[in-house]
Amino acid sequence: MSRFDQLFQQLQTQHEGAFVPFVTLCDPDLNRSFEIICTLVDNGADALELGFPFSDPLLDGPVIQAANNRALKAGCSTKECFLLLDKVRSKYPDVPISLLLCANLIYAQGLDNFYQKCQQLGVDAVLVADVPLLAAEPYIASAKKFGVQPVFICPPNADSETIQGVAQQSEGYTYLVSRAGVTSAENQSHAANLDSLITQLKAHNAPPILQGFGIAQPQQVIDALKSGTAGAISGSAIVKIIENQLHDQTEILRRLAEFVQKMKTATIAV
Repeated sequence: MSRFDQLFQQLQTQHEGAFVPFVTLCDPDLNRSFEIICTLVDNGADALELGFPFSDPLLDGPVIQAANNRALKAGCSTKECFLLLDKVRSKYPDVPISLLLCANLIYAQGLDNFYQKCQQLGVDAVLVADVPLLAAEPYIASAKKFGVQPVFICPPNADSETIQGVAQQSEGYTYLVSRAGVTSAENQSHAANLDSLITQLKAHNAPPILQGFGIAQPQQVIDALKSGTAGAISGSAIVKIIENQLHDQTEILRRLAEFVQKMKTATIAV
């Protein structure tokens, strides 16, 4: 049983949802990023979704684009991200870790080389943001070859065929996008058809559903769980804290701790 499978089984027994923070690896640099990730876990994060910095991300809004730029300016590439992942996994052997990144970063390493490295470092799942289901077979095959769970996004405009494909091909969890557009903590609107998407995904036996995009308030976590998801992912709201206190690491860690505690508490209140 994978770490994600174990997590969701445990949370179900405890009648809790999952809170999963997202940050860009090596933002603002490798050592400070490690402290940030440790703070997220130590204050209640159930799992981690981590991004690799990339110069031309497709789904990321201005906040996470800026995080990518900070990490790249600090000299952090795929090599440094793997070093950081190794440190995180060594300290937290049981926390599920998912990567969210663009296909070019995998392709540059070679698919088998990349997924084998993920296996060696204890990465549980990988979501390739810009690979649609129609082109995903090589990535799925390589991921499974090395025991890494492939994860896919269900967009708010998904048709029935896409919903079925996402449900059948995803492992570990399913990423449900709350609304169209790019990531943003400011845009907290949600698509009107989320309940329908959740119902259809479950009808196709999708892995546990995590809702992301625009998740910035505890009430949104509560609402997501009430709609039938297994939890929520929050990225831009967290990265914004880093950006706003960029020159005060102590304050970053304090505010992140407070934010994660509030969001995790919301998963228990449902």
